[in-house]
Amino acid sequence: MSYLKAVALSTVAVLATGASAQDYGSFSGVTVEAKLIGGEQYEGLYGRIADWEAATGAKVDIISKKSHFEIDKEIKSDMAAGTTSWCVGSNHSSFAAQYEGLYMDLKGHVPEDELAGFVGANVSASMVDGALVMLPRAQFDVSVMYYLKSNYEDAEKAAAFKAEYGYDLAPPTTWDQVKDQAIFFSDPPNFYGTQYAGKDEAIVGRFYELVVAEGGLYVDEDFKPVFNSEAGQRALQWFVDLYQAQAVPAGTLSYVWDELGQGFASGTVALNLDWPGWAGFFNDPTSSKVAGNVGLIVQPKGSVAHTGWSGHHGFSVTNKCPSPDAAVSLVRFLTGEESQLAESSGGSLPTRSAVWDANIASAEGFRAEALAVFAEGATHAFPVPPIAEWAESTNLVFPELQAAIVGDKTIKQALDDAADAVDELMREAGYY
Repeated sequence: MSYLKAVALSTVAVLATGASAQDYGSFSGVTVEAKLIGGEQYEGLYGRIADWEAATGAKVDIISKKSHFEIDKEIKSDMAAGTTSWCVGSNHSSFAAQYEGLYMDLKGHVPEDELAGFVGANVSASMVDGALVMLPRAQFDVSVMYYLKSNYEDAEKAAAFKAEYGYDLAPPTTWDQVKDQAIFFSDPPNFYGTQYAGKDEAIVGRFYELVVAEGGLYVDEDFKPVFNSEAGQRALQWFVDLYQAQAVPAGTLSYVWDELGQGFASGTVALNLDWPGWAGFFNDPTSSKVAGNVGLIVQPKGSVAHTGWSGHHGFSVTNKCPSPDAAVSLVRFLTGEESQLAESSGGSLPTRSAVWDANIASAEGFRAEALAVFAEGATHAFPVPPIAEWAESTNLVFPELQAAIVGDKTIKQALDDAADAVDELMREAGYY
């Protein structure tokens, strides 16, 4: 056994022992109702809830488990109706600012030394108006490019590609190269060069990061929408060109994260910009047809910068929860070191410093490669615009992006219409 491996195993053992010994309290007879994000990459953590129930005597009733987009809509409906007496909710740094008054300030409920174990930037991004509205889980998100290695090991493909495009075939480092290669690799309906999320906040987030990579902004310093710029037009052109070339699956405009993950794992997609939580899934032969054939490279650059839309998931406790102590205990458990060790073992990135250290020290093979690429990718990370209306604005923008992609509107008209709608939203919110 290598020295580093031995150190890592020792670290993991110490962390696990400390977490197991953590006193999460006694709440016999209490039931904590929770609304949680669902999806393949999140289920492993939820399996640990039984351990918390056994340790505390409480029960957890997961009353809703949906995609974050659907959970967001449900939570907003609850807020409007005043039905927020459930206790624990999934949250995200990109969504947190819009839930004004819903979630309690966790400062004072979580020991200072426990908070100090989180990466400081993640704690800062979990604050809204000075209140700690969620604890970060082991789901820090920034996307890198997954690719099928076999496509770059085929001499005939390499020669054909160079003859057509004039440069050597290698994993793409720019978004122009991604487009070239995606079109080259595509053989619809059997195989596609790439794919992208096509609706809801998912497509707007991808569009947003390409706008930034092209040197543009979503909103300016006065919070006025400015994504209908030349940079925005270049960004949207990328989506349009791939769709019109049939280099993405026909169902792309209905896809969000689970469909994309399953699509790449099926072996029918060459290039896939995706989140760290999928890394273990993609390279597991029990879940993926591409296991052993997965490469990773840092997310490509636009004409100015790398893409890097990022954020992190967490758990919050409602102000109207009838059993707040039990709810806080559950959130601390789900974001604790032992839970983060378990969750990050599937490929997701932890938000606790000690767990980062343990993962890096113990990583070998594909896991080590993935951690190195995601660590570099994280240096290019940037959050969504600092507006509570981010999610609401995406509901206005995504139909216009879709209209341009399918050819119902020109790129300029779609972006102008989207910017006008967001401008009205921001005026009504009192920004100017």
